[in-house]
Amino acid sequence: MSTDENDTDSIIPVLAPAPVTAAVELPEPPKNITALNPLCTVGRRKAAQARSRLCPGEGKFHVNGKTLDAYFPLEIDRTAAARPFAMVGALKKYDVRINVKGGGPSGQAFAISLALARAISIMEPVNMRQLRVAGLLTRDARVKERKKYGRRGARRGFQFSKR
Repeated sequence: MSTDENDTDSIIPVLAPAPVTAAVELPEPPKNITALNPLCTVGRRKAAQARSRLCPGEGKFHVNGKTLDAYFPLEIDRTAAARPFAMVGALKKYDVRINVKGGGPSGQAFAISLALARAISIMEPVNMRQLRVAGLLTRDARVKERKKYGRRGARRGFQFSKR
């Protein structure tokens, strides 16, 4: 028998050197953003739609012509709305004007949060990964289910009476 048991060349795979991955090139932030030409983004949550206008400034925050504290009486809604700015440390870098309509206070706060996160990711692409990991760039698509005929609500039926 002439089988060579010491021949291991066919058993051991040859490992090629790992390909060098190039660094991901981030898009350049827009240069012509001013108070007269603000960056406009949209955020939605449930039935709420928020349109934000962002420009470099000293940290003014207006929602439907009111300050953030005047528009949202609850601290949890104010925190949710300004969370993207707090996360990247840009609270005093930009002036923000937001028009929001539809939905309730909670839906409006999260719609504002999405609009601001989108604006920050355009202005400062370095922070995009941080915002993405925190879930601030993902649109929450859950909305109220419509009422069906023959039912009291979307799924709840009418009470059945045997007698």
